[in-house]
Order: sequence, then structure tokens, then C-alpha cells
Amino acid sequence: MASLNIKKGDTVKVLSGKEKGKSGKVLEVFPKNARLSIEGLNVHVRFSKAKRKGEKGQRLELPSPMNVSNVILLCPNCGKPTRVAHEVTENGNLRKCKKCGKVM
Repeated sequence: MASLNIKKGDTVKVLSGKEKGKSGKVLEVFPKNARLSIEGLNVHVRFSKAKRKGEKGQRLELPSPMNVSNVILLCPNCGKPTRVAHEVTENGNLRKCKKCGKVM
């Protein structure tokens, strides 16, 4: 299982693909596949059939996972796209911004 620098709840910016330049909040992370799902981005439409007579079918918009290599983390302190530095302390492993140096 791969360890990722991006966690659930982080804000990321898309670097490539049809959603290039957009940013959003991470909803779900799949470390085994190195993929993540972003709120409101990479949305695909699924249709569901009506279950009973007289009921209507539904159009469901679901965010599809995209590869971690296509996004970069936005620092919550300085707001710039940044890579992640790791610092080992007695409290555990901390993630730090490479631009401003503050703990995320």
C-alpha cells in the first residue's frame, strides 16, 4: 500500500486533464490505486431505472477518482500550490509546506 501526501479534506489543484486549473476539496482517497475523488470535479453521469411503475428514473452525477499525479496540494496557510515536506517529531510525522514552511 502506497503512502500519499494528500489526505481527505485537503484542497488540491488539478494540473492536467479536462479539469485543468480547477481546484476542489478531496472527498475520498484510494491509496492502493494512487487515486482520489475531488468534490465537483471529474463528474460522470449515471442513469438509474425506475424501480416501480409510475416512478421516474434518476440522473446521478458521481465524482470519478483521478490519479494523484494529476493534482497538487494547495497550502491552507499561504494558498499556493506546493509539494509536501515531512518532519518527524515526538508527536508523529508532520506535513509541512515547502513554500512557507508552516505545518499543515
